[in-house]
Parts: sequence; C-alpha cells; structure tokens
Amino acid sequence: MAYIYPAPGVTDAESTLTISVASNGSDTGTAIPALQDITVNAANDVFTWTQLDQGSKLQIATTATNSLGMNLVLDGTTFFGTVGSGGATAAELGIFGASTDKTKIAFDLYLGDNDDGTAGKTLSGEGYVTGLAPTVSADAPVWVSPITITVDGDYTVT
Repeated sequence: MAYIYPAPGVTDAESTLTISVASNGSDTGTAIPALQDITVNAANDVFTWTQLDQGSKLQIATTATNSLGMNLVLDGTTFFGTVGSGGATAAELGIFGASTDKTKIAFDLYLGDNDDGTAGKTLSGEGYVTGLAPTVSADAPVWVSPITITVDGDYTVT
C-alpha cells in the first residue's frame, strides 16, 4: 500500500495547484503558491422519495457537485495578477481578476507523491474561482484568504 504523502516543503513532492484560462490554449498556467490546506469535494446529490408500500425512504444518487476548497497566504502578484481584470492568461488576471471577471479556469491539482517515493495522482478540471475573503489581523499579520474553485463537470484523474 502506498499512502499519498504530500511532503510539505519537499520540492517536487508537495501538493501543487496550477491554474490557466480554460479558453486560452496557449496559457501555460500559473502555480498558486503558499497553500495552507486543500479540500477536495466530490459530493453526489441524492434524490429521496417515499412510497406507500415501503416503511423507509428510498434514495438514488444523482449528479455530483464538485469543488476544491483551500486557504492560502496571499502573494500580491499571484492574487492580483500582472494586468488584473481583462487579462488573457491566469498570470495576467491573477486569482482576484479570474473571480471578478468570472473567467472559467482550468486547474491541475497534484496531490503529492506517495510515501513509497512513486509519483502521485493529479486531479484536473475546469471551473470558476469563488469564495475569496482575504483577512489580516494582529495575530496573523499576513493576508490569508479562502478560495473555492467550483468545478464545471467532472474531475479527471491522471
């Protein structure tokens, strides 16, 4: 058995997120630095009904709601982009521009290497950046923000 071990701080073994503009085939992607945590959501909806001849409710799985949730320490260039709103690539838009422009992004989330040293899996897909809420405080004197990528469709695992 090989456990997924993202090896925080170990180059080429840690979990990484790369985003690009989905409609721009020449966008090589931008790595999102300073991830604090990552949550992968793959939640099937369930349709529930009752029947007069059954003592319990019946259920069937329907379409899934997929999303990536994470927190990150803000890097000014990655967050605001090199151009900002109206940019053509993820690097130009930044996370904030991709959210405010409602730009569909493509993402690749490398989960990290396995504990036996073999390469791990990558989740890929397309979606939209939502849920930005940067905060700073005296106890945490760097800007930190949650970020959600709501996935349009299915994940691809490679």
